[in-house]
Amino acid sequence: MPERLATTPFGGAPLRAKIFARMTHVERQQESLRRGEGGNATGTADKWQLIRALTEARGAYRLSDRSIAVLEALVSFHPERQLDGKAPLIVFPSNAELSLRCRGMSPATLRRHIAALVEAGLIFRRDSANGKRFCQRDDRGQVENAFGFDLAPLALAADRIFAEAETARETARQVARLRAEISLHLRDIAKTIEAALTEARTGDWQTFIESLQALSGRIARNGEVADLSVRAKALLSLRIAVETAYLDSLSSEEMSASDSAFERHIQNSNTDLHFERNGQRVTEGAGPAVANEPAAEAELPKLERKSVGIGLKTFLSACPQIADYARDGVKSWRDVLAAAEVVRSMLGISPSAWAAAQSAMGEVEAAIVIAAILERAEAIRSPGGYLRDLTGKAAKGRFSIHPMLKALQ
Repeated sequence: MPERLATTPFGGAPLRAKIFARMTHVERQQESLRRGEGGNATGTADKWQLIRALTEARGAYRLSDRSIAVLEALVSFHPERQLDGKAPLIVFPSNAELSLRCRGMSPATLRRHIAALVEAGLIFRRDSANGKRFCQRDDRGQVENAFGFDLAPLALAADRIFAEAETARETARQVARLRAEISLHLRDIAKTIEAALTEARTGDWQTFIESLQALSGRIARNGEVADLSVRAKALLSLRIAVETAYLDSLSSEEMSASDSAFERHIQNSNTDLHFERNGQRVTEGAGPAVANEPAAEAELPKLERKSVGIGLKTFLSACPQIADYARDGVKSWRDVLAAAEVVRSMLGISPSAWAAAQSAMGEVEAAIVIAAILERAEAIRSPGGYLRDLTGKAAKGRFSIHPMLKALQ
């Protein structure tokens, strides 16, 4: 019968059947390992690798990052790098020292997170008669008896923790893949509908817009795989329907013209280049440029790329979701502008509203506003109307993006 009198796991707390059963299970595991009957399990693990794996798998144990920080501090009191769970691994830091290693965490907060670790079955309390944490040494200075926190359950749970960490990594990969798939579907569906409306194609485009709006909105970073999968499948079905409707609206001449135009482009090595200059169409060929007839449309005004007095890093900390729509991540404001164009289309903001915002605010500031709208997409019923309202304020000099970003931080 194991001796429990000197190292009772209950201390002043009431006896709980779950803790008692867990303690009995751990003692049986330890006995099996000492007899060499543990099979593939060794009951040992590198403490820092174990903490890293538990950090990834903390969702399975319902632990917060601060609970992991407290466990990391407790583990740091064990002198060896390797944790061997064949016998009790008791650390006995004072409250003051434990608080220091937890970066000044208050005693009440420490107690709460220690209770969470006990509840998760990763540590045991091994209290002395008076509830103090200390050790007793023999004549040679060796620890003879210790009272504090037992880390043996953590070492014995190493195999499960590493397995849960791998599961968490695989889930994270699935979530990332699904989020990327959803983003691409939203972008491509919106662009197809926009092209159809611009070209006045026949089709039930209003129904497609309503379906897209129902499937749009924020894509949660920590969303459930099942929920994201359902959304991705719905968007795929909608995309197939939209693209089919668009292709059905094309005439046979348009379908064949695409291929012939491509072939002519390859065969003609002397194609003249046309561009606009001062409202006139100018032809650039082998000889000098010749001014032709006035262009049918006036040249669009060049948009001003104003400085907004905000660092890219600060902007991304307030609006991290915009990076999901950048092809290769956000490394410069140019990447933000390209991503904002995608998001604008996904949110259903019309080209005219977008052009007006860029004209009133400047390219960069308008892109920042789009990113901010994306962060609050679930709360904004009409992104296009909201943008037009901000554009009107910007045109009167009564709008600043700084309060908007501060509210998101």
